[in-house]
Amino acid sequence: MLNVVTLAGNIGSDIENFFTPDGGTHIASFSLAFASGFKDGQEQTGWIKVKCFSKLADTAENYLHKGARIAVSGYLQQQRWETENNEKRSSYQLNANSIEFIRINDKEEEPAAGTDQPPF
Repeated sequence: MLNVVTLAGNIGSDIENFFTPDGGTHIASFSLAFASGFKDGQEQTGWIKVKCFSKLADTAENYLHKGARIAVSGYLQQQRWETENNEKRSSYQLNANSIEFIRINDKEEEPAAGTDQPPF
């Protein structure tokens, strides 16, 4: 079964960084706002939690910020839990395999030659 997703949107939260309990794997997490269709003539916004691991997490920590416009490719993972009232809940997160910068500053233009570029 194929599980590949690519979404483009704006980062809606500051990057949260943490490590696995064994202290080995860096994880960076943030929310991504994306266009999810139209209702009554208005564009609807969807939100998804994105997680980056290891070197991609290092890159996210160093280069991404709230408001940056990116494209993220990866796979969906469903999270399931039960509330204290025994209600079943679920949500999805996008585990990133790659990130492409669309706009990291306030302008959608190519950076000048010689400026720092993200390593991906």
